[in-house]
Amino acid sequence: MNPVKLGLGTIILVISMIFLFNSCERIDAGHVGVRVNLYGTGKGVGDITECTGWVFYNPISTKIYEFPTYIQHKEYVKTEDADNSFVVNSKDGSEFHVSPIVNYSVQREKVPFIFAKYRRTLESIEEGFLKTTIYDAFRMTANAYTAEELISNRQAFETKVRAKLDGDLLKEGFVISKLTSNLGYPETFKRAIEAKNNAVQAALTAENQVKTAEAQAKIKVATAEGNAQAMLANAKAEAESNKLRQQTLTPMLLQQMWIERWNGALPSTQLGSGTNMMYNIK
Repeated sequence: MNPVKLGLGTIILVISMIFLFNSCERIDAGHVGVRVNLYGTGKGVGDITECTGWVFYNPISTKIYEFPTYIQHKEYVKTEDADNSFVVNSKDGSEFHVSPIVNYSVQREKVPFIFAKYRRTLESIEEGFLKTTIYDAFRMTANAYTAEELISNRQAFETKVRAKLDGDLLKEGFVISKLTSNLGYPETFKRAIEAKNNAVQAALTAENQVKTAEAQAKIKVATAEGNAQAMLANAKAEAESNKLRQQTLTPMLLQQMWIERWNGALPSTQLGSGTNMMYNIK
């Protein structure tokens, strides 16, 4: 065989294999493949592959995009690298910070419509259309409340935001399964709430101190009353004892008590020489 022909055949075979390798793509489970015509009259979304496996196409005139149809998790929050959170205003002009976290999915049958309309990958749509729609839902809903109303009716506010998002996104092929607003209050309200909490705490402390003082006063009063009653009882007992003594101490009894206590010695007084005198005892 001619070496030139052999070499040319080998080159053609290698090119064919490379072309064949680049002309197929595997659509993973949980994804929808979108076949896009890049040239010709059929330019646009030309075909949808809704199955797993390998898809063969012409890489020169066709491109395949994959859209996941399982639940996606997206956080519009502030990080060290970027700030994707929102600032919205209430009806009276107070600023509220929102760092929403959303779980959503793409409707399988709407994938070609989504790509035809936005011509972007799902990641780009998250940073564009989806982010703008979520921001508008929070902005427009917050503008219907004063700051105090928004804080007092936070659950109702979030319910209205969710309802608006469902209406705006469902028709575009996006389904919200979970939404967390992470609503942040203005600094002025944070300070007001903190001051209110401090005032309530101070009032409770003062109330407890008053109750403690009242309790201590009651203890002192009870103690004083107890002491007074004890003294009165002692005085009454003493009076009763004295009364009984007065009733029982007759002259005869006193003489008898004197005799019982007499030691037998007579009192004496020297009246001259050798004279003793016994006093009359009554």
